[in-house]
Amino acid sequence: MEHISVLSAVNHYFLALVALTIMVLVSRTIVAGTKYSSLLVIVVFGLGLGALLVKSGMAAPGLGEFPVVVLMSQTTVIALIASFFVGGQEIKRLLSKQKFDDEGYFIASAKEVIVGTSSTQLTFIVRAFLLLIGIQTADVLISGRGDTFPLGESFLLLSYISLAIAFIFIDNKATITNKQQYLRKGLVEMVALIVVLNASLWISNIVAQFIGLPQIFFAMILSSGLGMLMPKWKLGPTMNALLFAGIPLVLAGSFLVGGSHMIEAFAIPGLSNVIIYGFSGQIFWMFGGLALLIFVGKANHLRNLAPGMAGGLSHSGLTGACTAGDFGKTASSRAPIMINIPFAGHIFVFTILAASAEKDALMVEWTIPLIIAGAAFVALSLKNLRNANGCEATEVKGLMQFSMGWQIMAVFGSFTVLSLAGMSLEHASMSAASGLSHFGLFAAVQEGMFGATAASLITFTFAMTFLVHPLVFGMFGKAAENGGVMANKAVLILSSLGFIGVAYSALTI
Repeated sequence: MEHISVLSAVNHYFLALVALTIMVLVSRTIVAGTKYSSLLVIVVFGLGLGALLVKSGMAAPGLGEFPVVVLMSQTTVIALIASFFVGGQEIKRLLSKQKFDDEGYFIASAKEVIVGTSSTQLTFIVRAFLLLIGIQTADVLISGRGDTFPLGESFLLLSYISLAIAFIFIDNKATITNKQQYLRKGLVEMVALIVVLNASLWISNIVAQFIGLPQIFFAMILSSGLGMLMPKWKLGPTMNALLFAGIPLVLAGSFLVGGSHMIEAFAIPGLSNVIIYGFSGQIFWMFGGLALLIFVGKANHLRNLAPGMAGGLSHSGLTGACTAGDFGKTASSRAPIMINIPFAGHIFVFTILAASAEKDALMVEWTIPLIIAGAAFVALSLKNLRNANGCEATEVKGLMQFSMGWQIMAVFGSFTVLSLAGMSLEHASMSAASGLSHFGLFAAVQEGMFGATAASLITFTFAMTFLVHPLVFGMFGKAAENGGVMANKAVLILSSLGFIGVAYSALTI
């Protein structure tokens, strides 16, 4: 019967490849010719399809019938490692004032093969799928966790197929100075990703006897550190593919799984409060931050707003849109820096939250002083941005400070408000992760930091609140069409509505 299970695994593999890449490609086609991000469509597409699969009887909540799709939704850390590495590089270049020039090393093809997608971009999307599945399965096998995964007995074959094809799969229409070197770089990057994944898991398991810090925390430290040690590393096909399509594919998988829980989840006691805060928190923390940047920081341009909010919330959607280049080259280059900077402060975030999880109660005596410290960072950042006058170095400095401060305020502010209002820490973790679209918290909850129930439901709550993202990306898309300037009044109105929603959700717990 083993050959049947292997064939089943291969069938599931190619079904997931087709389903998820089609979702990304269709989304890109829909927004082609506009300034809007394809993630706007992936949100609705994924949630709707996930719910339809359950409603039609093709699958049960959780999509256990589609194990490779579920596996894709669990590859968050891999996609983030790529961003952390590049962020580390950018920080080192910024601090050392090094100039980096990879002009001519790799030039993507502009030839459109599908509406909205060039041949190089199509290659990146398919390659990213292969890499995410290949690296994840290899990591599971090396760490000896294969027995805990559906299709685990076939992971060796899936890993071989994925990584072997990913190694040789590059766009022959792209201009590459040295193809052999480029391919070798891709192989080195694959190995490095697997090493970082295994090392971060190993460290997390060792530290767990003292405090339950999640794997993503150590993955961030290791990958950012590598980036800072290797600022001159020219990215190979592995990193290029993951930066372009890693997050969209992870989100596509997550939204499918999350959408499958949509029908049943509303019957779970207390979950409605999680959803209410998730929706209102999305609006308040996003547009509240934008309001500060626009009205107080006088930094109303996408080059500031997009990376500032991507970093300030560790926002999965904006991070993916920025790294994919949806908001321009400047935002794309700044985003990895802003994503990394607040993660340096996550030693406080994850340490305090891990200690709170062990006590099953938030350590408010620690969170309130940190919220005040975060507010001080925000105030300083807004002062610097206000005085930047277009100076890139000053803008980047101000955005780094804002990312750190707003992140601390948003994370600990959410947990503190919800805990004081009487919400359990388990539900508060889902609310905060969903209300911020916070990739780090999402991964930590998914790993089981706040219990098995939260781990099983986070894909749903995280995905559901993404329904706000058409509004978010709509505002950013409109700004892109308006020369990078966002509509002031709309931001102010939305931030006010978000505040009312957050207050209501806290009062009704």
